[in-house]
Amino acid sequence: MGRIYWKGSALLAPVPSVMVSCGTEEKANIITIGWCGVVSTRPPRIYVSIRPERHSHGIIKETGEFVVNLTPASLVEVCDYVGTVTGRCVDKVKKTGLTMIPSKEVKSPSIENSPLSLECKVCDIYHYGSHDMFVADVVAVSVDENYLDEKGKLRLDKSNLLVFSHGEYFNLGKKLGPIGLSVANKKKGKGARVKKSQK
Repeated sequence: MGRIYWKGSALLAPVPSVMVSCGTEEKANIITIGWCGVVSTRPPRIYVSIRPERHSHGIIKETGEFVVNLTPASLVEVCDYVGTVTGRCVDKVKKTGLTMIPSKEVKSPSIENSPLSLECKVCDIYHYGSHDMFVADVVAVSVDENYLDEKGKLRLDKSNLLVFSHGEYFNLGKKLGPIGLSVANKKKGKGARVKKSQK
């Protein structure tokens, strides 16, 4: 079978489907974001890309803060809703029944229903075509204690996280192994699964 070539398109998948909260506890807004990722680990820095016409764009640009809340698959309909309707016309917090809680380092509230929330302060904004990229320092992380094991290790694999792939939602599948599994297998005498290309 051969390959079919299409024109360039942003078909990177899957991507996280996170709910980003912004504003204040008294007047919070939530938006679903698929274009979200890590910029660096030291300092801990992530980004979200948002269209300028979105209501949350103006809020985050003005306040310089937001919270990235990881989404469990059980909240797929809520996640879809807050990404589909606009906060200009609907109080999404009231409509969805999500529970907002105070964040530790930013004024934007976190979503208690989320297994993990990353509190962020914007350090740069880059304008790229259809979206603006908000690059932010992660200044605090809050974790639902239900996802910590008896040793205090984070077990996000137990939270059944939601991902987005080409217009559809999925939940994460079974674990295939830890990072470094190819090297670990080689040390055990099983050999790496990667075949060297033929010259």
